[in-house]
Amino acid sequence: MALEIKIPAVGESITEVTIAKWLKKDGEAVKRDEVIAELESDKATFELPAEADGILKIRVAEGETIGIGTVIADLDGAVTGAAPAPAATAPAPAAASAPAADPINKGEENPAASDQAGYGGAAAAAPAAPAAGGGSVEMKIPNVGESIAEVTVAKWLKEDGAQVSRDEVIAELESDKATFELPAEAAGILRHAVKEGETISIGAVIARIEGGSGAAPAAPAAPAPAAAAAAAPVAALASAPVAGGAATYATGVPSPAAGKILDEKGIAATDVAGTGRDGRITKEDAQNAQAKPAAAPALQAAPATAQVPATSSQAAGGSREVRRERMSNLRKTVARRLVTVKNETAMLTTFNEVNMQPIMDLRNKFKDQFKAKNGVGLGFMSFFTKAVCVALKEWPSVNAQIDGTDIVFNDFCDISIAVSAPKGLVVPVIRNAEQLSFEGIEKEVVRLAGLARDNKLTIEQMTGGTFTLTNGGVFGSMLSTPIINAPQSAILGMHNIIQRPIAENGQVVIRPMMYLALSYDHRIIDGRESVSFLVRVKELLEDPSRLLLGV
Repeated sequence: MALEIKIPAVGESITEVTIAKWLKKDGEAVKRDEVIAELESDKATFELPAEADGILKIRVAEGETIGIGTVIADLDGAVTGAAPAPAATAPAPAAASAPAADPINKGEENPAASDQAGYGGAAAAAPAAPAAGGGSVEMKIPNVGESIAEVTVAKWLKEDGAQVSRDEVIAELESDKATFELPAEAAGILRHAVKEGETISIGAVIARIEGGSGAAPAAPAAPAPAAAAAAAPVAALASAPVAGGAATYATGVPSPAAGKILDEKGIAATDVAGTGRDGRITKEDAQNAQAKPAAAPALQAAPATAQVPATSSQAAGGSREVRRERMSNLRKTVARRLVTVKNETAMLTTFNEVNMQPIMDLRNKFKDQFKAKNGVGLGFMSFFTKAVCVALKEWPSVNAQIDGTDIVFNDFCDISIAVSAPKGLVVPVIRNAEQLSFEGIEKEVVRLAGLARDNKLTIEQMTGGTFTLTNGGVFGSMLSTPIINAPQSAILGMHNIIQRPIAENGQVVIRPMMYLALSYDHRIIDGRESVSFLVRVKELLEDPSRLLLGV
């Protein structure tokens, strides 16, 4: 019987993919869950596993671009059973012990389903083995935002095998926009289905919660396969048929990208410990492994080259180790968006300077009374926010944005505040800032900054801004050209306050001065609007009484 292999759904906004590479040849025998092809979309690269054992018949040539759901190959003589023929020679008791050897799967779901769920596609159903003990609840990744198709398991807050209560937070999930907490959907024993650091699709199974006392005895069996895999990953792979699922085809097997790196470096896959799903060697594993073979020859060659004059690097001594870390989804998104803005907007920056003495005098005079009354300090951000809101009302194009061939003007001021959070730059939004008082703005700034530091910001709190304020001065920046926060059309950069001599009423005096930088999209904001806007902000800041009187 022939089984059709179709392109699975790999993301909400992805409608077509390219066959980047066939990893198995036409007419070649393949095993269930064996990776047969590498698919490439405009956002990422995916691996396509076989849904059954059989003979591969390729329908679509390498390099072709096809739509989601298209049939790309057939598996002739497909066998969808759980085990291939050679495994039948294993003693019956070993097969019966499969649930204990793999407490994560418990025989309830074929591992292929978990693998394919990571690609956003549906897995072929497999006969389910009887589950030991009580029932279990599958924990799936919830929908955390309209445009979010995948998340990363940033941190497990509860260990595999731990007892958890309903609504207890068990994991921290990270998308390209924010961090979320995942609460337990039931009380019971937690079984991880995904490793920390893995990226999986919305709706994929991340864990199971085993209920009832009958499931508890399976917990002690977990350390045995785990310890064996850590001590000898190759041996664990070899014993996979007997262990009844303790290891899979992926254990010790490099991904296509990882395999290419290892081949270039001359490193055997058996010398690399895989950290991917089921022990698979990831691209990062291969990149990190290249330092090991480089270090050994250097040490061995040291005695032989002792008589050769030392180079400057050798003479300097000290550590020359290199550390490599995976980019977080947030950092990757920030990088992609900034490059997009630079490439797709006519960005220009205009500068001015402001004398901060009037604001500093006002703050020094009333800051104690302000804090005693409102419970929050009087900072510079409220003055800048109020000044910007007034100027935006007078120059609406600075508060507008491009949507296709239209310009969208906003009659409200949702001011985005750039905040440096532990995991990267985030930009929470102060809604309708033009209607807030100094007290209201300061409280919003404190509240949003606190959420950012604790990684508690939601998607809604970071989207929809119409104009952005960024303060590089807190880090000592004297002058910069900030990049627009798309789809907005302008951003105001604040900088550090420096005592500088200036001319005032024919006299040279020392004043606390700050440079202001307005970066804007020249496609909809002309020089007259941008310069006039910045001059208006300068006037309001140098005479804060204008903010109170609205003149």
